[in-house]
Amino acid sequence: MPDNAPGPAAAVLCGLAGWVPPRVVTNEELAERLDTDDAWIRTRTGIRRRHVIEPGQATSDLAVEAGCRALRSAGADSVDAVIVTTTTPDRPCPATAPTVAARLGLAGAAAFDVGAVCTGFVYGLATAAGLITSGVAGRVLLIGADAYSTIVDPLDRANAIIFGDGAGAVVLRAGHADEPGAVGRFDLGSDGAHEDLITVAAGGSRQRSTGDEVRRGDRHFAMRGNEVYRHAVTRTAESARTVLRTAGWTIDDVDRFVPHQANLRILHSVTDDLGLPRERCVANVDSVGNTGAASIPLALADAAARQTLRPGDRLLLTAFGGGLTWGSCLLTWPEMAVHTGPEPAPHTHPHDRGEETAS
Repeated sequence: MPDNAPGPAAAVLCGLAGWVPPRVVTNEELAERLDTDDAWIRTRTGIRRRHVIEPGQATSDLAVEAGCRALRSAGADSVDAVIVTTTTPDRPCPATAPTVAARLGLAGAAAFDVGAVCTGFVYGLATAAGLITSGVAGRVLLIGADAYSTIVDPLDRANAIIFGDGAGAVVLRAGHADEPGAVGRFDLGSDGAHEDLITVAAGGSRQRSTGDEVRRGDRHFAMRGNEVYRHAVTRTAESARTVLRTAGWTIDDVDRFVPHQANLRILHSVTDDLGLPRERCVANVDSVGNTGAASIPLALADAAARQTLRPGDRLLLTAFGGGLTWGSCLLTWPEMAVHTGPEPAPHTHPHDRGEETAS
C-alpha cells in the first residue's frame, strides 16, 4: 500500500445531540413523597435533579428530538440505518426504531432496536460501526433513549431518586481509521447468570406464559443495589483495561473518560480504580440522573456544549447494565459544529419542547 493511501475503513463520528424533556424533578420534590431529603440523595448518588416526560409522551418522542438535532449537527438529511437502543420501547411489539425513522423522514432506511440496558449505547455503537465497516451502510443514526419514569415505581425510595428520562444521538459515516472521530477498538461482554440483579419481571414471555396474576411490583424496575455496585465497578474497570490493552494505549493516553452515568459514587470508584485523575471523568449525572442508554451520548453532548472536549482528545467510553452487560470503546474527538437552535423536530407533539444539551 502506498504511504499516502487512506487507512482501513472505519465508522467516523460526525454528528451529536442530546435532549431531555422540559419537566424537572428536583430532590426537594422527591422528598415530599419519599422518606428522604436533598442531602441524603446527593450524598448517595450525586444527583440534584432529573428530567421526566409528561403523560402521553414516550421514548420515541425523546428519540425523535435527539435524532433530528444529531442529523442537523452532521449536516445530513438521510441515513442508511437507524438504531434505537432502549430499555423502555414504546411497545413490546413492534420495535421503536422504525417509528422514529418514519417521523424523522427516514422511511425506507433499515431500522431496529438494540436492548442491552445501560450498556445499550456502547453495544449500539459497535453495531453501527459493524454496519459501516462491512459496507452495509454508509451513514448510521444511533440513538440512545430511555423513559425510566415509565417503569420505576414513583414510591420506590431506592430507585426513584436515581433515574431520569432523556435521549442522546450520534451520526456515524464511513471514513478511515486514522481520521479524528473514527471509532476505535471495542470490548463487549455479558454474564446472564446474574440476570436477576436488574429486572422488570412482568411484560415478557416468561411472565405471560405462566398465567399468574401480575403483582404491582413486578411491573416496575427492580435492582439489587449493593451487588450491582460491586459488579459495575469491577466489570467496567476490567473492560476499560481490556480495550486499552487491545489498542496499545495506557491509562495515561486517556484525555477524557466518559462512563455510563449511573451515579457519582460508581463514576468516582471506577475512575479511581483505573488510576485516572477525577477531573478527566466527564460527568453530568448531577443534572439529569441516570438516563440509561442515553447517558453516554448525553454526557458527550453536555461536554461538547461546555467545550470541555477538544479536537484530538482521546476518549475512553465504558458502560455497565442489566443482563448483566458491559462494554468499552475508544475514539479520538473530532471537530464538530455546534447547533443550539430551539426549533422542535418534525412530527413531534406540541408539548415536546425540552432542553437541548448540544449538537
